[in-house]
Amino acid sequence: MSCRVVVLISGSGSNLQAIIDQCHGQHGVELVGVISNKPDAYGLVRAHHAEIDTSCVIARKGEKRADYDARLTEVIEAYQPDLIVLAGFMRILSDGFVTRYLGRMLNIHPSLLPKYTGLDTHQRAIDAGDSEHGASVHFVTPELDAGPVVLQAKVPIYEGDDATLLAERVHEQEHAIYPLVVKWFAQGRLAMKDDTAFLDGDAIGPGGYAPD
Repeated sequence: MSCRVVVLISGSGSNLQAIIDQCHGQHGVELVGVISNKPDAYGLVRAHHAEIDTSCVIARKGEKRADYDARLTEVIEAYQPDLIVLAGFMRILSDGFVTRYLGRMLNIHPSLLPKYTGLDTHQRAIDAGDSEHGASVHFVTPELDAGPVVLQAKVPIYEGDDATLLAERVHEQEHAIYPLVVKWFAQGRLAMKDDTAFLDGDAIGPGGYAPD
């Protein structure tokens, strides 16, 4: 039985492409819909090329977050998903929306959480003089970028790096780890319980899964 996955995007959809290439129609993963809040998001083109259904839910002027999320929920529910994947969806979701999909929604964040929640993570890591940076796949909870981490990938920060160079290095790792976590969920290996992520029944530590 396949795991029905809906992906939410706002932009180019490079993580969406990685999931399409490595997961769609494989490992029990079926991408049933891609939803964007931006009608010109290139990720919609990627979905069309893969013959995946697409929808746009565009925010109305002055619309309250909860009202937007109610409309978004209607579109999502039409796909009857088992998993929601946030892949560069540039909206903060209401607590009610997140709670509805608790344990069934994943996000990827460009930092080694809990470091650098929010925006401008690459420049902040450089400014702090960090020697390494990376990306984290985590379950989504109401507190921004605070859900239990499933998997992280680290990259070095070199002298002379700027935010663009560092972002490229991080993106490469994102494209490796996000599809892997989606596969784990689809295979029934990954779950969230009591604000903790579990893989194969074992609790994952705060820094994400680390194989022996």
